[in-house]
Amino acid sequence: MSNHSHDHHNENDEHLTHEISQSHEGHHNHHDHHAHMVEDFKKRFFISLIVTVPILILSPMIQMFLSVDWRFTGDMYILFALSTFIFFYGGWPFLVGAKDELKDKIPAMMTLISLAIIVAYVYSTAAVFGFAENDFFWELATLLNIMLLGHWIEMRSVMGASKALEELAKLMPSEAHLMDDDGNITEVDVTELIKGNRVLVKPGEKVPVDGMIHEGKSTIDESMLTGESVPVEKEAGLEAIGGSINGEGALVITVMKTGNETYLSQVITLVREAQESKSRAQDLANRAAKWLFYGALAAGLLTFVVWISLGYPVSFAMERMVTVLIIACPHALGLAAPLVVAVSTSIAAKNGLLIRNRAAFEGARNIEAVVFDKTGTLTKGEFGVTNIYTSNDFSEEDVISYSAAVEAQSQHPLAKGVTRKAEEMGLPLKRVENFQSLTGKGLEGTVDGKQVLVVSPGHVKELNLEFDNVQFDKWSLEGKTVVFTLIDNKLAGMIALADIVRETAIDAINKLKEMNIKSIMLTGDNLQVAHYIGEQLGMEEIFAEVLPHEKSEKIEHIQEVEGLRTAMTGDGVNDAPALAKAHLGIAVGAGTDVAIETADVVLVKSNPLDVVNVIKLSKATYRKMKQNLWWAAGYNILAIPLAAGVLYNYGIVLSPAVGAILMSLSTVIVAINARLLKI
Repeated sequence: MSNHSHDHHNENDEHLTHEISQSHEGHHNHHDHHAHMVEDFKKRFFISLIVTVPILILSPMIQMFLSVDWRFTGDMYILFALSTFIFFYGGWPFLVGAKDELKDKIPAMMTLISLAIIVAYVYSTAAVFGFAENDFFWELATLLNIMLLGHWIEMRSVMGASKALEELAKLMPSEAHLMDDDGNITEVDVTELIKGNRVLVKPGEKVPVDGMIHEGKSTIDESMLTGESVPVEKEAGLEAIGGSINGEGALVITVMKTGNETYLSQVITLVREAQESKSRAQDLANRAAKWLFYGALAAGLLTFVVWISLGYPVSFAMERMVTVLIIACPHALGLAAPLVVAVSTSIAAKNGLLIRNRAAFEGARNIEAVVFDKTGTLTKGEFGVTNIYTSNDFSEEDVISYSAAVEAQSQHPLAKGVTRKAEEMGLPLKRVENFQSLTGKGLEGTVDGKQVLVVSPGHVKELNLEFDNVQFDKWSLEGKTVVFTLIDNKLAGMIALADIVRETAIDAINKLKEMNIKSIMLTGDNLQVAHYIGEQLGMEEIFAEVLPHEKSEKIEHIQEVEGLRTAMTGDGVNDAPALAKAHLGIAVGAGTDVAIETADVVLVKSNPLDVVNVIKLSKATYRKMKQNLWWAAGYNILAIPLAAGVLYNYGIVLSPAVGAILMSLSTVIVAINARLLKI
């Protein structure tokens, strides 16, 4: 697993940090800009809301509706001044948005809102100065408030803008210990390193760059980068990847790659490309708004032409047309999607699902295949004892008890697995003396006056000790790691350890099968381990020994060759490009920040069953949105003909006041319906 070859990427060697800091700035600016916009909508909403109160009180139509008379000299001019403020201040984002939509020749929600507020403002201003009969300032104000609220709610839920590249950059240490020919150490910035330099990596430190180990022996934890579940034994002549974590030994590394050539830099590039190539699903409400815009415009003009041709005065035809245009502007439609979004986001949060990309989440209802990373997602990413073999003179308790006493002195994941087993068996930890670590072989110590060795298969073979080869080979084929316990130079037993499968993973895969969704495993781990775990879980397809940069290629293969809409679930840096490439990227919360930042949805509880919940919630959200859009648009389909005066001969004309009540009613229905959403 350790010989990653990336020679096929030989881009010009700019420094990684420059590369990162640029994307860092670009991303940061985008993020700040988005945060600023959310704040801006919030401020405009609250200020407009305060100004709306006097507008409603001063509106003759509202007073007539409430059967009160609060008119006074000059009241219309105050009403005009307040409404002018709210038109320009509250309406500004919509007017600018409409300009952009019309420039791109795709009128949608912004154009529809702008049309209604411009018509209401111009017509009402004419009414103040005696050129028309009724004013619609109250309509203008309430419409703007509802639209500002809707946009603020929507933008806040979209706010999880991505910081993946910043998180990737953080994985790289910024300084390195540069070593000269005489062995003197100086601290330098990583960007100053050039090929051929030698750097010292102390125990527990991050490896600063991609390089070849020159001297030293250690284990390196590459799990965040490559998905390899076990820390990899490294010695002179093997590669080390920048960003991986050194274990207990000190290493001297010769720098091989810097800048854009480094493995991490290539992961950054892959993530960026995949993020940029993601299509933004166009909002349902926007499509509805586009047709409503054309419909309203046509209905308004038709209304005007019909009434004029029937010989009615211009003022009457004009008022009918204005009523149509204003009623056509869908208050409820503006809230239909954002309210469902807000409710589904909060339901998700309560269930430990953080939605970061709305469009991808809404598309989750169409997912046909879920690809799981193995280590840390389907498994706990920690070793547990699966089997114990004992020779004649020793019991399982003896083997575990003596092994755990020695293993308790080590920080290795396998050691933790053995000590955990001793706890589960209720065995107290014995005292150990003369403890020492035998590099590359195992551990040694004296327990109860006996010499105890916990060692690798290689060391047992060196000692020419007999052991049960059949049993050992069976476990090895299942991808388990086997350690041997020797007590006073006699073989006491063998302990097999493996990454533990999460109980919930089996349920999750069964539920996906019920939903006709294919489960696929994609892992950097070896074939035996992958198949052993895949069979326990009932996986339908298994890709093993996949190098990190190949993970996103495999996702592409599933999407294009198999033609499946794909979700990817993972937790490591090596999963980030694949998470970004999939139709839906799901990060397991206990994973790396990078995986979390690249994902569309984050599972806080690291529970594979939550993958099923994401898909279920997406389906429920979409259903609610469609119901709401029908309610909202249905109101318009009914109200527009009435406002146009289709039933005028029967004495039924929809006055703007009644239109307003109907409009409020449809908004309330939409709000209540959104609240009824549940998984």
